[in-house]
Amino acid sequence: MGHAVSLVPSPPAAERGRHEALRCDPVTLYAAYGTNLDPTRMSERCPHSPLQTTGWLQGWRLTFGGEEHGWDGALTTIVQDPFEQVFVAVYDITREDESSLDQWEQADLGLYRKTRVRISTLTGEQVVWTYVLDAYEGGLPSAIHLGLLADAAEAAGAPDDYVAELRRRPCRSTGL
Repeated sequence: MGHAVSLVPSPPAAERGRHEALRCDPVTLYAAYGTNLDPTRMSERCPHSPLQTTGWLQGWRLTFGGEEHGWDGALTTIVQDPFEQVFVAVYDITREDESSLDQWEQADLGLYRKTRVRISTLTGEQVVWTYVLDAYEGGLPSAIHLGLLADAAEAAGAPDDYVAELRRRPCRSTGL
C-alpha cells in the first residue's frame, strides 16, 4: 500500500512540536474473545495497545467454524444467540496495531471480518469492534487450540466457571 507524499512545506520547529500531538494515531476499542484474551499474547501482537477492561458480549455465543481454514481444526468465532454471552477483554488499539492485528487474524484476506458490538463492563456499556469468522459454523477445534483458548481466558481474569466450561468443550485430537 502506497503512502501519499505531501508537497506542503514543513512548519518551523516551534510549530512542529505543537502539531505533532495532533498526529497521534487515533485509538479504537477492540473486544478480544479468543486467544487474544491473553494480555501477554496481545502485548506481543499489539505492543502499543493496552488492556483497558474486561466485560461481557451479551447476546452472542462462542463457537467454532471454518474447519477447512484452520491448520489443526475449526477456528474460534462468535455468533448471535440471545441466550448466551461471551467473556471479552477490551484493548485500546492504535491504527498501527490494528493493521498488524488485521494481518495476524487474516482479516485483510477476508477470513475474518470486523463488526461493531456493544459490550457490558463494570463501568457501563461500550461500543467496540471485534472479528467474526466469515465461514460456516461447525467443526471442532483441536485440543491444543482449545487449551490455548481456556488459558487465555484464565489469564484475562475470566470467571472460573467460564474457563472450566471452555475446557469441557468437545475437541479433536491432533495426534501430537
